Amino acid sequence: MYQILTDQTSRGEIHLITYSNQKTNDFNDIVYGRRSIKIYDSSVKISREEMTEMIDQATKAPSSVNLQPWRFVVIDSEQGKETLLPLARFNHNQVKTSSAVIAVFTDMNSFDYAEEIYGKAVELGYMPQEVKEMQLNAFRKIFSDYSPEVMKNNVILDAGLVSMQLMLVARAHGYDTNPIGGFEKDQIAEAFGLDQDRYVPVMLISIGKAASEGHASYRLPAERITFWK
Repeated sequence: MYQILTDQTSRGEIHLITYSNQKTNDFNDIVYGRRSIKIYDSSVKISREEMTEMIDQATKAPSSVNLQPWRFVVIDSEQGKETLLPLARFNHNQVKTSSAVIAVFTDMNSFDYAEEIYGKAVELGYMPQEVKEMQLNAFRKIFSDYSPEVMKNNVILDAGLVSMQLMLVARAHGYDTNPIGGFEKDQIAEAFGLDQDRYVPVMLISIGKAASEGHASYRLPAERITFWK
C-alpha cells in the first residue's frame, strides 16, 4: 500500500508517494549494499502487491519524450519458472531459488501510448493542451522517420534506465537482485505469449532474499574513467 502526499514547490504542486513496504531511504546503503546474487532463500516470497509497488517506483525513471516503453513479465509461479528454465542458459540457480524473475522487455510500438500519456498530463495540470498538441505533432514526425534499428536503440536505452532503478528500488525494499543477460532472447517473448516483433527482450532480473551475502567487487576509480575537456 502507499500514501500520496502533496507538496508545493517553486515548480508547482507535486505528489509524493510513500510506500509502506519500503525498508530504507538510506541512499548509501541502497547503492553500496547492492550485490549481484546468484542463490536466494527460496522460502522468501514477495507478494504481487509489493512487486507491483516496486515496479511502480521503478517506472519513475526517465525515458525519451516520456513514452515509457518498458514492459515487464513477472515470472513468480512454478509453471512460469519451468517455462523460463530451458531459456536461462547457465542461470538456473537464480531462476530456481529467487522469489521471482522479472523479464524486462521494450515495446517497439510505444508511441501508441503517446496520446494517453500526454492527455493525462494535461488532465493533471502538468502541461496545457496546446503544448501537448505541439509536442505530439513534432514527435510523431520524428518517430515516423526512425528506422527500426534507431527505434530499437532508443527504447533499449530507456529499458536499461528502468532496470537499474528497479534493482535499486528492490534494495530499498530489503531484497537482492541479479541482472541477467545470458538467456535465449530469440525465444523468450514467444514463450510467454508476446509478439516477438513488437516486444524486444532486454534483460532478466532475479529478485529475492540472498541466501548468503554477495561478494564485494572492485570498481575502477572515477579518475581512471573520466575525461575532462
